[in-house]
Order: sequence, then structure tokens, then C-alpha cells
Amino acid sequence: MASCDEATKVQEVIVVVVPFPAQGHLNQLLHLSRHISSYKIPVHYVSTITHTRQAKSRVHGWDPLSISNMMIQFHELETPPYESPLPNPHTATKFPSHLQPSFDAALFLREPVAGLLSALSPTAKRVVVIHDFLMGSVIQDLASLPNGEAYSFQPVSTFLISYYLWSIVGKPTEIDDEILRQIPSSGTTATKEVTEFTNRQMEHQKYSSGAIYNTCRAIEAPFLDVLAKVNARQWAIGPLNAVQICNTSNNQHQDKCLEWLDNQAPDSVILVSFGTTTCLTDEQINALAIGLESSGQKFIWVLRDADKGDIFTGDVRVLKIGLVVQNWACRDELVESLTIEKSVRKLMASRDGEEMRKRAVELGCAVRRSVAEGGDTRREYDDFIAHIRR
Repeated sequence: MASCDEATKVQEVIVVVVPFPAQGHLNQLLHLSRHISSYKIPVHYVSTITHTRQAKSRVHGWDPLSISNMMIQFHELETPPYESPLPNPHTATKFPSHLQPSFDAALFLREPVAGLLSALSPTAKRVVVIHDFLMGSVIQDLASLPNGEAYSFQPVSTFLISYYLWSIVGKPTEIDDEILRQIPSSGTTATKEVTEFTNRQMEHQKYSSGAIYNTCRAIEAPFLDVLAKVNARQWAIGPLNAVQICNTSNNQHQDKCLEWLDNQAPDSVILVSFGTTTCLTDEQINALAIGLESSGQKFIWVLRDADKGDIFTGDVRVLKIGLVVQNWACRDELVESLTIEKSVRKLMASRDGEEMRKRAVELGCAVRRSVAEGGDTRREYDDFIAHIRR
């Protein structure tokens, strides 16, 4: 525990992190909090009671409550009660619209966040807020503080973001044609509600002093160059997840899937996972199962319900398929399964697939070099820390 002198000492800089209440967003900013705290900078991670608990319970590779991570302080703030419906795989769009009530409830964090910022302001020369770009309205009161600065965090790919900003600035002709062919179309799977939510939050980007991206030049250099045309300051500090796997040979409670993987040949197993917000229909599940089984390739498939707004209410079904292959019905009725089978075979048992896996390995090596001492990501981190300590 800190001494009285340490508790009252004016800090050089304090960082407040405000994530959006969805797993991919919570996780990225929790990892970023750890990285920033490694520079001996106090970090305050601020979210709802439910989502702070979710972030801490699901993080991998480190313990956010260990003594070595005591530079991170968690704030669990109350919001009004909200509905937490089950996901519906039959909705018109595949966006997880069942999470919208939790998104809307998170906007009520503005008042308690403003109170926290006001309390922290006298204790530091500079209060830096790093907020998910979807939480701009929550941190807007930072503008009233004489020593406050905000930085917008973008958890999605710069490949996607570059399209929208490129359009806004009038599609500058100097962008290379090859880049233009890679920029996605404007088609979207988002609901009307989340589009309106996003647009409202984007109105508050005027408070941002710069942009932070969970990517690196090894992955998305051309699109970072596009964004540099519209950002006064930006930092590419990804990937935030660990790129090295810790040795678990002495772990007596190692997961059975990992034990099984240790006994397989390199590059012989495919992992199938659709994340925490995707909800599949029974027909899609059957098609995937038949295609994977028919491919004759070893695989691990993580099949789970999509997250609810509050993951701690009710049961979450998780089924891992791959170690024991089940017999699936209606295999002759599903044309989609043949497409899946061919795709898996192409990836795992063809010359083209071998080339794809080779490129993936090369990209992985480039990413590891990026986060190592002297790499692009490490330099971007150092530059950002130097900037907020200036």
C-alpha cells in the first residue's frame, strides 16, 4: 500500500482509460493499460461494474490484480438497469443488436467519469484520457479541465477506417490505385440504432488530441498512411495481445485441447472460431460441422453462444468440437458444407494453402520484430509516452 506522501504526491501524468462495453473493446484497452503502466504511469481503467468484471475475468497471459500490475486501478461504475436479451441468429443483419441496451446504458457513465476526472485533475500535471472512439460523449467534460487531454482509441482495422475518412476528405487522387482496390465498399451490416449511436459519438471527436490504433506498419502501413493525411497525430501501437506464448510445460491444469495440440505435427491443425458476438443458426452450424469433418483435416472448433450484455446472467454454452468428431445429420442436404470442405482442403492440403500459411508465418515474424526493441511498434509506444510526458 502506498504511503501518505506517495498518495498525496502530484504525478507527472495520470492516464484514464474508458473502453466501450463489448469484449473486443474491453480486452484491447485492458492490454493497453498494462503496456502504459509498464512505463511507471498510473492507469485508471473505468467501465461499468459488469464490464470491468468481464474484462478482468477474461484477460489472458497476465493477472490484472497481481502485485506487479498495481499501477492499474479499476473503477466499477453503476449504470441504470438494462435488458440483457439472448442473441438471435435469425436477425436481418448479423450485427449483435441484442447488445444495444448495454451500449446505451454505458452512456450514463458521463457523470461519474466527469467526477473522477475532476478528482484526479489536482493530483497530476496532466490527465490523459484514452477512450474508445464509441465513448466520446462520456469523456466530453474533460474539456473543462485545464490539464486534460483526450486521445481516441480505434479497435478496428485501419483498413476499414481509412475508407470512411478517405471519403470524407474528398478521396484524394494521390492515393495509389492498388490501395483503392483494397479499400472495402461502403456496405455495412450494422443496424440503424448502432449507426446512429456511432454518429453521435463521432461528433465528440473534436475533443481528441490524436488517434491510437491497435495495428502496426507491418500489417497495415498503406492504410496508416491514408489516415495520416487527416490525423494531426496518430500512433500505431499494436498488436496489443501478446505475440509470444508462455511455456506451460509445468502447468498441471493445462487445457485438454492444448495437450492434444502439443502432440500434433506443426501446421496440421486448423482453429475455427467466430469470436464473442457472432451467433450461428442451426443450419450454419451443421454446414460447418459437415464441411470440417469431410475435409479430413484436424481441427479445433470453438462453438459458443454470443455474449449477452451482461455475461454473468444465465448460462453460457460452450462446445469445443475437434477432439471427438460427432456424426451430423442432413449431410446430403447442405450444399454450403461442400464449399467449407473445399476451403479447408485448400488451406491445409494444397500448394496455394501452403503459400498462404507461409505468408502468415512471415507476417507473424514481421509483427514480432515490430514489438521487439527497436521495432516500429516499440518506437510508437515510446513516442506516445514521451508525448504525454512532455
